[in-house]
Order: sequence, then C-alpha cells, then structure tokens
Amino acid sequence: MGEVPKEASSAVAIDDLLEIVYAAGREILQWYGNPGEVESKDNASPLTRADRAAHSLLVRELSAFTPDVPVLSEESPEEEVRDRRTWRRFWLVDPLDGTKEFLKGSGEFTVNVALVEEGRPVLGVVHVPPSGRTYRSTAERGAELGGVDDPFRSIRTRPFPSASPVLVASRDHAGPGVEALVRELDEKVEGTVEFTSMGSSLKFCIVAEGKADLYLRDRPTMEWDTGAAQSVLERAGGGVYSLAAGASLAYNKESLRNPPFLAVGDPSGPWRDLIHQTRL
Repeated sequence: MGEVPKEASSAVAIDDLLEIVYAAGREILQWYGNPGEVESKDNASPLTRADRAAHSLLVRELSAFTPDVPVLSEESPEEEVRDRRTWRRFWLVDPLDGTKEFLKGSGEFTVNVALVEEGRPVLGVVHVPPSGRTYRSTAERGAELGGVDDPFRSIRTRPFPSASPVLVASRDHAGPGVEALVRELDEKVEGTVEFTSMGSSLKFCIVAEGKADLYLRDRPTMEWDTGAAQSVLERAGGGVYSLAAGASLAYNKESLRNPPFLAVGDPSGPWRDLIHQTRL
C-alpha cells in the first residue's frame, strides 16, 4: 500500500493496520491454553510458539502493508535490524507483550504495534486477543477504545484527584520505587492511595481511560514494551516521562532499553515533586 500517510493517521491506514493486528491476535489464541514448548531467552524471559507465530505474521504483513517502512520487533534477529539507527520511520512491534500472563491464562496480554517517526511514537495499537478489546491512537482521532466487533469511542485521561489517586503497577515487576511512591502519595493526598496490579501494556491503557492516575516502572523495559501504549496515553492527554531526565520517553536510542519512567494521566499534576521525593 506504499508509504504511510502523514502521521499515519488516515482512516484507511489505521483500519487496515487493525486487521493485521487482529490476525496476530488470532495466531496467539491458537496456542492459548496449550502453549507447547516454552524456551528461555538470554534475559530469562519466556519465549513461546505464540510469540514466534505472531512475530512472523506481523513482520510479513507490515512489510507488505508499507514496503518502505522497516519493522523492529522484539523477536527480530540482530542482523535484520543492525542499521536501525539510520531509520527515520519504522514499525515498533511487541508480538506478545505479557508472555507470563499468557502462560498463566490471565488474559492480560497484548499485541503492541507503534509507528515511530523521528524518535517518537505517533500511532499505536494495543490489542487484547482474548477479549478483542483494542486501544488505538492517531493524530486525527486521538485515543480510542473499541474491539473486533465493537465501535471505537474516544477516551481521555482524568485530572489528578486530590483524594484517593489510583496507582497501577505490574503484577510481576513492581520494584521498591512503587512502594516509595505509595508512601509519598499517602502523605500528600486526602484518603488512601488505591493500588491496582495489571499485566502487559494494559497498565498504560487504564491510565489513558481515566481509570487510574499513575504507573511507575522502575525495573527494566524495552522500547517495544512501551511505544504503542505511550502513543495511546499521549493522545488521551497523558504523558510518559523518564525519571532520569524528566522528558518524554524517546525511541530508537543507542540502547533499546528504557530508563525508569512514570506514566501519568494528568501532566500538570504534582508528580514531579513526588518522584523527586521518592529518591529513586
């Protein structure tokens, strides 16, 4: 179909992209509940046949969809992406985000696809295969939530509440910084901080929906873990900020590893002071 339209935001482009993502979700569901052999990567994270199948489909279909736009997937061999630093525009893909949740059968795993231009994610799709629930973002439509059979509707973040803010974190990767942030929030807000756990990139998405206020991640993530969901959250009115620099997370860095970050629903909220005081 040639080059993605400006900001990849045309209705035709996003609708066609959704069909590719949905197809990857169907590939994953073929292995859900019966994953077969599970390998272990160098970083000790699991790799399943579902990861491989979704990767192969996404790379093949995205390459056909936009032949001029390269694809960087979590499962891409190094030799296929070694020149990635020269890419101005590329697809950033996590074929199965939340493989541990997939293996546990929790349903909280996603297919993540982002279009990155000049170091920032300008379009994103986060799809939940078991439910069909899908978050998407474009320049024209902003952030939306819908599903395979459900119409899309706009979603927005909410103002930072003066009482009982909701902090969301990973079930498997909540570090000491999360506990420190909860202590700081408890001292500064009325009521009690509500804490909720969730797997995969869905943590960003419930902030984008206005169902939570903050998501702190002080343990390692990679760019493919965050790109699509960051685009959704930013289009919904929020932001994702490096704890080291205070700037929005950047992409196609020399290292694909992200710094510790905070995702916020309300960028004007008191989060900068709170983070400083947690001494992460």
